[in-house]
Amino acid sequence: MKLGSAVLTAENLVAGYGEHAVCGPLDVEVFSGQVLGMVGENGAGKSTLLRTMIGAQAAIEGDAHVLGLMPDDRSALFRSKVSVLLDEDAYFDSLTVREHLSFVARGHGLANPDGAVEEEIGFFELQTAADAFPDQLSSGQRRKLLLASAFIRPFELLVLDEPEQRLDTRMRGLLAQRIARTARKSAAVVMVTHDADVAQAACTRAVIVDDGGARVVSTDEAVARIRR
Repeated sequence: MKLGSAVLTAENLVAGYGEHAVCGPLDVEVFSGQVLGMVGENGAGKSTLLRTMIGAQAAIEGDAHVLGLMPDDRSALFRSKVSVLLDEDAYFDSLTVREHLSFVARGHGLANPDGAVEEEIGFFELQTAADAFPDQLSSGQRRKLLLASAFIRPFELLVLDEPEQRLDTRMRGLLAQRIARTARKSAAVVMVTHDADVAQAACTRAVIVDDGGARVVSTDEAVARIRR
């Protein structure tokens, strides 16, 4: 159900590099309670479009707004509202898993940071790695650390680029359920995914990026596209 103002809006948005358009135009609104999936072949421009939607990359044409604001990751207000996990590692080499999550939780003023840290460690099954440093973790454990860091903080918009990467099938299922649950608790989610089961379980609708275009479709159509 659409309630209030859109959390994220893209209007005639074209993504690319320099003057070279990769995909678009896209027109879409994402409201609290919704999960918008972005699907398509490798290299189609999904991640480029996602980055453009949140202002991490300049648009060739059109506009994107988050909570009515132009996206700007230099803005403290924008950063306080948007939690982002892109397809890159971004962690503190000198902090353990537990210290890393505690730093994020306390930095965002959680009322019970220690409890939140233990909850994330438990959900992502990082108990045996809680006191390890990032370079001591497997690639899957590092991915879980980054996901936990994205979920532990407050946000109104959650942005995820292929969150299922390096996770086993069971954890992918748990993650999809959590993404859907997170949206239902008054947040909007936009995510790139290549996993049909994750899309089916989490998304309320989707964008297919292909042949230089980007069009809004039903979740069922997106899932069929991934599986074909």
